[in-house]
Amino acid sequence: MKRPVLKAATVVAVAALGLAACSGGEADTSGAGVDDDTPVTIDFTWWGNDDRAERYNEALELFSEQYPNITVNGTFAAFPDYWTQRSTEAAGRNLPDVMQFDLSYLREFNQSGQLLDLQELLDDGTIDTSGFDPTLLEAGVLDGKTIGIPTSTNTLGMFYNPELLEQTGTEFPDAETYTFDEYNDFIADVAAAGEQTADGYGIYGAGDYTGTFWFFIQWLLQNGVTPFEEDGTLGFEEADVVEFLNLTADLREAGATYPVERGVALKPLGGFTANESASEMSWDNFLAGYVADSGTETIEITQIPSVEPGEKALFLKPSMLYSIGANTEAAAASATLVNFLLTDPEVGRIFGTSKGVPADADQRAAVETEEGSVDAKVIAYEEAVAEQVTETTPIPVKGFGTIEAKWLELGENLGYGTITPEQFAEEWFAEADLAIM
Repeated sequence: MKRPVLKAATVVAVAALGLAACSGGEADTSGAGVDDDTPVTIDFTWWGNDDRAERYNEALELFSEQYPNITVNGTFAAFPDYWTQRSTEAAGRNLPDVMQFDLSYLREFNQSGQLLDLQELLDDGTIDTSGFDPTLLEAGVLDGKTIGIPTSTNTLGMFYNPELLEQTGTEFPDAETYTFDEYNDFIADVAAAGEQTADGYGIYGAGDYTGTFWFFIQWLLQNGVTPFEEDGTLGFEEADVVEFLNLTADLREAGATYPVERGVALKPLGGFTANESASEMSWDNFLAGYVADSGTETIEITQIPSVEPGEKALFLKPSMLYSIGANTEAAAASATLVNFLLTDPEVGRIFGTSKGVPADADQRAAVETEEGSVDAKVIAYEEAVAEQVTETTPIPVKGFGTIEAKWLELGENLGYGTITPEQFAEEWFAEADLAIM
């Protein structure tokens, strides 16, 4: 049995997807390499950390036992580098056979004809989605084509470190009713109580959450604003961006949020995983990675703040999807791998909730949920906020990856104090006008 190859992929130069806008030929969806002993090799890639790589390593070894004639070459990278690599490959119509995919990038890769329509492979049963919620599957359908299958669900949650709170003598606000203003008060209280270390840094309440685009989207929904229109345009204005950024203006001015320069120096870790920041808002499936990277077993997950007390306006998002490159020469073998990763119960046990709560019923049932475990906490969280999930998943506009990255870049500049919220909004909209065209 050949052991799957796992390695961290190197960074490659950015290439525009527009260079590869022409659509490729029909992929061969025959069963070569699946229904017989014909050897076949496929490439599979994902983003993530070492913890995720170890889980994939275990899953792919099981796959090799069941399909010894299919060799899987696996690679992975950090999230930003991952999309740089995919864009470069797309320019040469040389995408991997199977890819872990993000909702944010589906539209632009679909428009350039880079992703295989999986409908034929669904119809013939190569990929079995009978254990999925049909409404969740719609997230992978664009322009009448099924170009991605969701692996799992997640929603935004707030993570906090009880050990740091005890150390600073602070308490987290009431999770069900606290507002952004009350969360800001908590951030300021922790920063005031956190003792400085020899290098000049201490314990902080949180980083500046306004530097993350998805948090802005969540805030818009809480304000009753639709982030993206059906025609692929933006549903908000510069004034909305400025208002959101000003939520933490006083904290930035007081130096109460986790320092940007410290966060940059710690990459790929951050203040929360370095145990220097007491809380962080993110997708609920991040709990496994947070525990692994920080070495802190006591991290908890609770509800996010809201504009009005108790009105969270949450949405379930496919934490990730699996897609197949339109250029593949082994569609059936690739689909066999996708089906295995999506539906095999043992794979559900291996990953638990580290990629989100499994979308397939059998995989979800296989997740081990001992009291106090990471998986138990994530599943319990999604059950606890089920009534707060009142919004449909916002389908990102074309160029979402570009405008999300620009938001992050400008957020760092805002943290350094080199731009104002108004300049942030102006520069971001200039970038968005080009990306969404």
